[in-house]
Amino acid sequence: MIAPSGPPSGLWLPLVTPFRDGSIDEVSLRRLLRHYAGQPVDGLILAATTGEGMTLDDDEVEQLVMVTAQALQQGSVPRPLYLGLSGSDTRRLVAALARTADWPIDGYLIASPYYSRPSQRGLLQHFGALADSTARPIMLYNIPYRTGVNLDTATILRLAEHPNIVGIKDCSADTLQSVELLHRRSRDFAVLTGEDTFFYGALIRGSDGGILASAHVHTRDFAALRPTILSGDALRASMQWRELSDIARLLFAEPSPAPLKHWLWRCGLIDSPEVRLPMTAIDGALAIAIDRRIARSTTEA
Repeated sequence: MIAPSGPPSGLWLPLVTPFRDGSIDEVSLRRLLRHYAGQPVDGLILAATTGEGMTLDDDEVEQLVMVTAQALQQGSVPRPLYLGLSGSDTRRLVAALARTADWPIDGYLIASPYYSRPSQRGLLQHFGALADSTARPIMLYNIPYRTGVNLDTATILRLAEHPNIVGIKDCSADTLQSVELLHRRSRDFAVLTGEDTFFYGALIRGSDGGILASAHVHTRDFAALRPTILSGDALRASMQWRELSDIARLLFAEPSPAPLKHWLWRCGLIDSPEVRLPMTAIDGALAIAIDRRIARSTTEA
């Protein structure tokens, strides 16, 4: 584990979970980890949305964490490792925090309860109970178009007062709310966008980085965008984003992570583009479009 050195920032990767014949593909997982060990990634998140976490059983999540932690320990550059959690039963999530208390992870990314649509008071008590149940840092995950409930700014700011709640993955899809949060938050509370196609705009408005599935590909280019913006070179940043935004749109043309897994498979980083139901493989037209974009990337390199 890595001792906290401040709020999360930069480029974080919500790692895909490679499958082969219905099981976690450890060979491909280790290959991915070797690859990203050489990329400018500031942190990894396992078993979240991109990692198909809701299709993993408890043993598979532990397998994923142990293999990844071992690989990270062998790398020359330490990176924080967060575990994605979600659910609508506060008691079960408290139990999950207890079950993973001695796992080699550095923190958690925890989504709002889905389907039950609790009040803001319920959300405040839910996340407060979770933060009280662990000594590790927690990043909130606000994604109302998946969960059916929005963490409003006032609730987020109240939760940010808890010493264990260090930031948020912001997928509110509400620019006004995101701007208000960035304006009112304290500097020790991180705001990272989780909307790949909004990455440029989020950085321009002052976000601390992004948790981006698209950054599995062209990782160095995604990582370079924030330093360019911070340097004040707006023209160069807009040119950088022009190419990256097309990639982000392509990778979300069908439900993620199927398009991304196809790309990684075609590049030889994973041995199969397999996803678990209810996710399905991408259709032929999108596969052709991705293959053409890969070929273009190879030519440009």
